[in-house]
Amino acid sequence: MTERSYNDQRFEEISENIKVIRENVAAGAEKSGRKPEDIKIMAVTKTVDPIFINHAIDNCGIDLIGENRVQEYFSKKDTLHLDRCDVHLIGHLQTNKVKQIVPEVSMIQSVDSIRLAEEIGKTASKLGKTMEVLVEINIGNEDSKFGIDQSELSEFICRISEISGVKVKGLMTIPPFEEKNSALERFFLDMYRFFIDIRSKKIDNVDMDILSMGMSGDYYEAIINGSNLVRIGSSMFGKRIY
Repeated sequence: MTERSYNDQRFEEISENIKVIRENVAAGAEKSGRKPEDIKIMAVTKTVDPIFINHAIDNCGIDLIGENRVQEYFSKKDTLHLDRCDVHLIGHLQTNKVKQIVPEVSMIQSVDSIRLAEEIGKTASKLGKTMEVLVEINIGNEDSKFGIDQSELSEFICRISEISGVKVKGLMTIPPFEEKNSALERFFLDMYRFFIDIRSKKIDNVDMDILSMGMSGDYYEAIINGSNLVRIGSSMFGKRIY
């Protein structure tokens, strides 16, 4: 198979995948009493070649991508069509990478420490911008995952809401893998309750607008349980090639 024919086949697969994803998102939105446009679809581009990312942007209407790693983002950025697409950082961010990434993205979805929030605020303030962030919660209390403990959420948000250069826009999580939907639903419902609870407190410099949860294997369940931003990689671009 030639490179051209391989690419053409991948383009067709990505286009069809995005069509199916939009249909599933619309069904989930309807079941949860919302409209399809109330749910934002993020294309997660970890290990995906720029040619396929650009196809999703140029030909399939994708207008938000999520990168996991700062270094990988910089290896791609010059060939991506970012004039028509926003970029969020969704992976764990080390404080020594903050100065690099803050000028590049419109949101950091993985804030999980006061020190990180302070460094983001410091860098953003020097640039004359306010960095929108999501607070990452380790909803399953897993040792292998990043995110704050749910018991610390209210205090954590109150503290980072006072940091200049940072604007809290919502919550993010990666729940434990669960084979039973009932177990998965419990994690999503807990996140939605936290989301609504923090919103009701009306904390200064905190807008609970975004609940980012749901990935390729569970985005429908996430939507019907309150998510309004889903992060989809392999179901859109195919199995990752490392």
